[in-house]
Amino acid sequence: MKEFINRHWWSEKLKQRLPGVRAQQDMAPTFRGSFKEDGRPKMAAVMALLYPYREEGFLVFIKRNLYDGPHSGQVSFPGGAWEEEDQDLQQTALRETREELGIEADIRVLGALTPLHIPVSNFLVHPFLGWCEERPVFQPDASEVQYLIEVALSELTNPQICHSERIHHHGQWIHTPYYRVGKEKIWGATAMMLSEILRLAARPQ
Repeated sequence: MKEFINRHWWSEKLKQRLPGVRAQQDMAPTFRGSFKEDGRPKMAAVMALLYPYREEGFLVFIKRNLYDGPHSGQVSFPGGAWEEEDQDLQQTALRETREELGIEADIRVLGALTPLHIPVSNFLVHPFLGWCEERPVFQPDASEVQYLIEVALSELTNPQICHSERIHHHGQWIHTPYYRVGKEKIWGATAMMLSEILRLAARPQ
């Protein structure tokens, strides 16, 4: 859709009331059990980075490296934990996005999406929607990123990529919906945040 490569179209969308938790819940895993509360959540921020490419609107995701942690090997938006030198969470999202994607292009932050708590790691994640005027030159940080996944919005808005399955994850049985993108599965918090973006895009102007 031509609208997906129009920055102003996205900006106007963000002026509307956000789809919020209802949209997130469409892609929320159903836990067979519960996670212990671990005190006050840590702050984090991610960036859903949009850009025009091949006459379409694209989003970029990262495939995280394998490590001893709750988000090992998962597909996610670039982002990470707030640090003391960050003025605010928007700056956290910008800093982490530049570091993980290895880009120098100008990023215009169009607005904030609905925050989301991740029980398994006790992070309160603040997602932002960002825009580059053209496809950035990517040099991903190999210490954190296996590879990048670029996906056209036209593919993400196709309902046929939505599936669900039952998995055993960190000692919990989970029934989880996911987006199938090529060989990758986008699930969990990233799928929940993506669901809000897609719901926002589908609304009449």
